[in-house]
Amino acid sequence: MKKNKNQGLIYSTEFGAICPRCSHPVKKCSCSKNNPQTPRDGIIRISRQTKGRKGSGVCLISGVPLGEAELKILAKQLKKKCGSGGTVSNGIIEIQGEHRKTLLDALTALGYKVKIAGG
Repeated sequence: MKKNKNQGLIYSTEFGAICPRCSHPVKKCSCSKNNPQTPRDGIIRISRQTKGRKGSGVCLISGVPLGEAELKILAKQLKKKCGSGGTVSNGIIEIQGEHRKTLLDALTALGYKVKIAGG
């Protein structure tokens, strides 16, 4: 793999796709494990998003200090509490529908510091 002093990767067929942020092969990418969009300050943020969902909104829960397996268990509990569907992707829990108040109450009852982010 050749690198120019002033720029990133010039050419490589040895590793396949290369991550543009860390210049490692995508399979061994180190920046995807550390999600820079999610602040790790101990506060869980609940936001609502409709972008790319044809107008139907979802609640996004970010900043939860748990591993992937524990996130799935927590997401299952929250989906049951709200009575709706959802998923876990990239360390962010997505719950379908407008359930910010219910999620705030449920996470506060579990002992987390929670804030509603956005408008």
